[in-house]
Amino acid sequence: MPRYVMLTTLGPDGSARLCENPERLREVNTELEALGVTVLEQYALLGQYDFLNVLDAPDEVTMAKVATILGSRGTVKTLTLTAIPVEDFIDRMRNEP
Repeated sequence: MPRYVMLTTLGPDGSARLCENPERLREVNTELEALGVTVLEQYALLGQYDFLNVLDAPDEVTMAKVATILGSRGTVKTLTLTAIPVEDFIDRMRNEP
């Protein structure tokens, strides 16, 4: 299954909601799983982004749907990147001219 990295930044409403209910993070993970996405790892960050999530999803369309749904709530902004395992990258580089 393809792997993705999603960086999220909380908006004011998202920060307020998280302060009121920190368990909301786990609730969102359950919602993502219902959409066919598996949360592999999750980190709170300092700096430009508030969270980093490592996700498995069946395809790019599913990830686009997830990003759109999360963004439509107005509580977060996301940046989603495809993550290629280094071994897969090396193999492809060796086998392609």
